[in-house]
Amino acid sequence: MSFSRKVKEELARQISTARHCCIAEFAAIFHLCGRIKRDSLGNPYLQIDTENLTVAQKSYILLRKTFQVQIEIMVRNHNVRSSNVSFSIIVKESQDVILVLKAIKIIDENGNLWGGFQKIHRRLVQNTCCKRAYLRGSFLVAGSITNPEKAYHLEIAVLSESYALQLQELMASFGMDAKIVERKKYHVLYIKEGSQIVDFLNVVEAHVALMELENVRIVKEVRNSVNRQVNCETANISKTVTAAAKQIEDIKYLQCKMGFSQLADGLREVAELRLDYPDSSLQELGRMLPNPISKSGVNHRLRKISSILEQLKEKNGDIS
Repeated sequence: MSFSRKVKEELARQISTARHCCIAEFAAIFHLCGRIKRDSLGNPYLQIDTENLTVAQKSYILLRKTFQVQIEIMVRNHNVRSSNVSFSIIVKESQDVILVLKAIKIIDENGNLWGGFQKIHRRLVQNTCCKRAYLRGSFLVAGSITNPEKAYHLEIAVLSESYALQLQELMASFGMDAKIVERKKYHVLYIKEGSQIVDFLNVVEAHVALMELENVRIVKEVRNSVNRQVNCETANISKTVTAAAKQIEDIKYLQCKMGFSQLADGLREVAELRLDYPDSSLQELGRMLPNPISKSGVNHRLRKISSILEQLKEKNGDIS
């Protein structure tokens, strides 16, 4: 089962105890996959069409729980060779149709067109809990989320730009910075930051999925931290080895051209130790001296030897 499907199945089981939240969630579902149709006699009826069983189940539950209306369910298989089916949730009774349309703010109390399918009426989402419910319904119908093991990416694809902007505003009210991109005929809201996807799952109350994503994020962060530390240590080792090889090369040149007898005792001791212990760190070389010194002290003496070497090369005309 995909991670996206896990999230949606968890959201389908999330039924609010507050009627206004149920209305907000159903409004989101109806805005995205609902239609007002007319029968052969011209009477209006409501129909929700979806190929997602989870959406069909949630629509049925919300209609029954919130409005106690009569519901018809139609299942179609458009191709006998395919297992794909579509579901239609239908409300036909005139009083039930008016009741639902008034509740989701598509018509006003007088039966006049009030909102619309591509508009989120402010009264539907005036409470924070209703905003959560509306976003839950929107994701259930039009959302998807990538397996966090592979990448962090959550999106909601809608047809209307103005509707996408309203959803973006709802998400912003919870501190989420969703971007919008146009893809073919859709306007897609997307989030690519793991922390903000966690915030979204918390807002829509998909807490099990949230914990699973957080576990993946923790493992990734630990792995990345270890990799950075290993890379840093590898770089430091490489730098140390390169520096030691250069020091040994310089000291051997100095030994060949002038010997160590002309060096001060401190410089001679460090030069001899560097040749004898090519793999040792500066700190280790400092401890080996008759009178131990610090890492910076050893480095200072090696720089002094390097300076003498440069003067010697200049004198001999051996500057590359």
